Amino acid sequence: MTEGFCLFDTAIGVCGVAWNARGLTGVMLPLTEGGDPRARLARRHPNAMESAPTAEVAAAIEGMQALLAGEKRDLLEVRLDDAKIAPLAAQVYGISRAIPPGQTLTYGDIARRLGDLSLSRAVGQALGANPWPIVVPCHRILAAGGKKGGFSAPGGADTKLRMLEIEGALAPDTLPLFSGR
Repeated sequence: MTEGFCLFDTAIGVCGVAWNARGLTGVMLPLTEGGDPRARLARRHPNAMESAPTAEVAAAIEGMQALLAGEKRDLLEVRLDDAKIAPLAAQVYGISRAIPPGQTLTYGDIARRLGDLSLSRAVGQALGANPWPIVVPCHRILAAGGKKGGFSAPGGADTKLRMLEIEGALAPDTLPLFSGR
């Protein structure tokens, strides 16, 4: 299966996306400490060739750009190639994608939705390995008590807070929790 990748500009910097015929295989947030984003994306997707995005990928890029510019986009229409994703991680990503922009859940909230609060650490591990930040909005997941928690993407928790700010979330100690199912 042919895989492609490209870079694109957003309000938070240069992002990248990789795809194949099944959907997006990865999204890359901007680098914060220099480096070549093209080389980083190529390392993560060694079988991908830099190319112009398909119409479907171009629509996904436009959606990510709009979200990062402050539009309330949920990106649920973006297809993901989840063939290599473990079942628990797939469930975590599904719950995460349902959180509207500007709202949040905690790791524990997701674990409870999975039926077992003891899965909170596994939820964090799945989110730390999320291949599609922005589309699978792991930045909307907080630690217990609404604390910002970690963020494995470049820029760490500062990037997480910047993305939440763009989405219209309040200050970290008053972030609105999402109660929908």
